[in-house]
Amino acid sequence: MMSTYKRATLDEEELLDTGSDGIYHTSSMQVGLQRGLGPRCWAVKTRVERKLVVVVCALSLALFICIITLGLHYKESHPGTCLSEPCVSVASAVMSALDRSVDPCQDFYSFACGGWMKKNPLPEGKSRWGPFSNLWEHNLAVMKNLLENTSMKSLSKAEQKAQWYYEACMNETKIEAFGAKPLQDLISQTGGWGLTGPWEKDNFQEVLRNVSAIYRTSPFFTVFVSTDSKHSNSNIIQVDQSGLGLPSREYYLNKTANEKYLSAYLNFLVDLGTLLGGSKETSQKIMEEIVDFETALANITVPQEARREELKIYHKIQAKELYTLAPAVDWMPFLSAVFVPVVLNDSEPVVVYAKEYLQKVSELISNTNKSVLNNYMIMKVVRKMVSILDQRFQDAEQRFLEVMYGTKKSCTPRWKLCASDTDSALGFALGALFVRATFSEDSKAFVEDMVSEIKWAFEDSLKTVGWMDPETKKAAKEKADAIYNMIGYPKFIMNPKELDKSTLNNTLGTLPPKLSQFDVVSDLYFQNVMNYYNFSARVTADQLRKAPNRDQWSMTPPTVNAYYNPTKNEMVLPAGILQAPFYNHPWPKAMNFGGIGVVIGHELTHAFDDQGREYDKDGNLRSWWQNSSVDAFKHQTQCMVEQYSNYSINKEPLNGKHTLGENIADNGGLRAAYKKYERSNVSTLALQAYVNWIKKNGEEATLPALGMTNHQLFFVGFAQVWCSVRTPESSHEGVITDPHSPPRFRVIGTVSNSREFSEHFGCGADSPMNSRRKCELW
Repeated sequence: MMSTYKRATLDEEELLDTGSDGIYHTSSMQVGLQRGLGPRCWAVKTRVERKLVVVVCALSLALFICIITLGLHYKESHPGTCLSEPCVSVASAVMSALDRSVDPCQDFYSFACGGWMKKNPLPEGKSRWGPFSNLWEHNLAVMKNLLENTSMKSLSKAEQKAQWYYEACMNETKIEAFGAKPLQDLISQTGGWGLTGPWEKDNFQEVLRNVSAIYRTSPFFTVFVSTDSKHSNSNIIQVDQSGLGLPSREYYLNKTANEKYLSAYLNFLVDLGTLLGGSKETSQKIMEEIVDFETALANITVPQEARREELKIYHKIQAKELYTLAPAVDWMPFLSAVFVPVVLNDSEPVVVYAKEYLQKVSELISNTNKSVLNNYMIMKVVRKMVSILDQRFQDAEQRFLEVMYGTKKSCTPRWKLCASDTDSALGFALGALFVRATFSEDSKAFVEDMVSEIKWAFEDSLKTVGWMDPETKKAAKEKADAIYNMIGYPKFIMNPKELDKSTLNNTLGTLPPKLSQFDVVSDLYFQNVMNYYNFSARVTADQLRKAPNRDQWSMTPPTVNAYYNPTKNEMVLPAGILQAPFYNHPWPKAMNFGGIGVVIGHELTHAFDDQGREYDKDGNLRSWWQNSSVDAFKHQTQCMVEQYSNYSINKEPLNGKHTLGENIADNGGLRAAYKKYERSNVSTLALQAYVNWIKKNGEEATLPALGMTNHQLFFVGFAQVWCSVRTPESSHEGVITDPHSPPRFRVIGTVSNSREFSEHFGCGADSPMNSRRKCELW
């Protein structure tokens, strides 16, 4: 509409055309007739008078058109207030979350979320709570209803398996009746341990193979199949350092600060030992040895912030070279067991991401008592099985979590655990039900358009990135162009035949029939989980000899999250997150761009963060930047490292290097959705996503009662996605382990770098949300 009016206003030459069919010739005659002036009167006018009349008429009509145009323009720029039900509803939610006693220029997070935090105390059993958690709870309830109330006759075989899996998990009577026996039998079959009697065996290699291949645990190190980072058209075996019993090495190394967590962890392990038949004294002794051994592992584990340059930690070798690197492991029998039935030889290529760690863990294994190694490996299996055993085991875990994360004891309904576990094991079968029940194809189309808008915004912003050389800019644009978008769900799940062939959540393509057999029974939960691990192992092995599937998803459709995969240069937005408060089609677009739009921008920017930038447009890890731009990039990002390292929560400073990638994505996501640029030396506001939408569609009506412009609403919508409450223990764990900054700093860190934010909220120079030094990258 705006372009139509613009043409009507500017193309004035067309309005002066008075040919035989011209507007003014005919209109003038009609005007004359209406005034009682016939053709004779017109004929007697002088030539000058006739010209004057034509000019006056033309000017009058032009003035009339100008007035109409100005009126329409005013209406577009002042569109009024939206009073539809969705607008009134979201306005109420936004207003309820605000704390207007706070100056947004002093503390925008408290301004946007203060009301929400007062009205949302932590629910029982939760260590953190926010819109992500709330939406996930909603999705769990939807899944529960689908699993319990959908007629079995209407389901595909895969969907029936999801129902059976859920039913078995819900059969508490049978689970309680079995007690610890299923796990005790499993331990006995694996070779036993020193908990219930004397143990002295020389079976380290055999136990390591079994716990790794059959039960999918990763003691000492982890081995898996994934895309070769330097050859993205092929899969390869990869070896890396493994996780620990506690969330991070820091819990073991800083014992004074983390004494209560270490004590709770030890007590938890002792409780598990006694539940499995050991005496209190024996269990105490064995578990103390395990914690001591894990502390030794923590000492040789490389911190995550030291592993961010992937080009430096990527080492491709042949399998036989693993013997030299870590001689404590009998590698070929181990790899052959993990990847059965694939045939391997000692020239099999392997990528090692933790070369020095493997050397040190091999020395640690060689210098540790065999019984301690065995007890540690068995405990890794026990920890993995706790949640599928009877209530005594879950109570023991709950006592540990109360200390670890500060959660209050609660009676979490069994169905929540079972719906979540069904999503983990059969998430694409369950996802097919979820998509049919909740997801609109209109939403998918709108989000696809939004992705295009934000991708355009990012590419356009590259033009003004002053620190990057032209050649690297061109390559960066090509990479952004090549990003593959996957929105909502993989197409195959809506085809029952294809879904039945691809029962497992991470197996997204047509598989050989022998690999599509994931046996599920409706009343044996423990056995179903064992079948899942076995099937997962066969699927992993099958992928080794196949090219990576670009349509393979690493998140199930109900997941409330999104991700970017650098080796496939793809961005994935599951259906689970394409809902309020991130997205709702009837809402003002300011809210949608501030919510899901910033999420899209965040994932896109991961392609150009400190790790994602190392991969080219085809997903290959290589040096494709000019050296001058690499140096400039590191200089620019140092600003963010310092900025976020100066933030602290509960007097604990953040690690700006550890969170750098996510901070780059947060800042880039916001800027891609909303950014100021200059044209012809005139400072003009323009959205490179939201404002581009406005240019095409016109200004939106504002929300009632808020007293906010839609530009302000954009930033408020962004901030309120991150409203959150957490226990101090959870905050501590987040600072140590989470590559994301705490929610508060995801908001104030980004808006304080945004010039547009300060302009729209009128923040004075050097106010906390308008810092003089702004970290700008993309």
